[in-house]
Amino acid sequence: MQVLSTNIGNLTKINWNGKELSTGIFKHPTNLPLVLEKEAVINDSIADRKVHGGIYKACYLFSGIHYPYWKNRYPDLDWNWGMFGENLSVSGMNETEIRIGDIYKIGSALVQISQPREPCFKLGIRFGTQQILKEFIEYGFSGTYVKVLEEGQVSSGDKLILIKPSENLLTVHQLFQLLFAKKKDEKILKLAIENLALPEYKRERLKKYL
Repeated sequence: MQVLSTNIGNLTKINWNGKELSTGIFKHPTNLPLVLEKEAVINDSIADRKVHGGIYKACYLFSGIHYPYWKNRYPDLDWNWGMFGENLSVSGMNETEIRIGDIYKIGSALVQISQPREPCFKLGIRFGTQQILKEFIEYGFSGTYVKVLEEGQVSSGDKLILIKPSENLLTVHQLFQLLFAKKKDEKILKLAIENLALPEYKRERLKKYL
């Protein structure tokens, strides 16, 4: 795996249900390295810190593997890296193989896989239809947020080097499916609850399904 593109965005005004809001989902490639700090990416815009940014959502990664699928579904969009609001577009990243808790070196930064991205209406704004939320969930490949263990700089071309695999076998793909499944798989549910790389509030919410 390696970084295909580093992406940042400025706040963009949008109209949602008669209200004017801001969003940072309109990311675009930059030729500059990204500086990953503990709670955000330097010079990137975050409109709502209740759902983006913070220790467990400091930086968002999305795989280039999935771009052909979505380009085929939405051929009329102006496609470029950053379409899903990701800070880092990554080649060869497979959510069925990456575990929650895996630790990677990217450039000079050290990061830990923390949780999948759960889509909201702003992804629908980016794609011009709220239908994509249902499609995104059904497709099952969400990209992943990371926790920044050591702040550092990441450039296009930097490889993702696995430093320490998680001892908990829960993958990003399994957790994403679990979050939206009406009937929770008890084995996967227990893996999630026992995975300390997940934020505590999310593990507590999942306990009610046991």
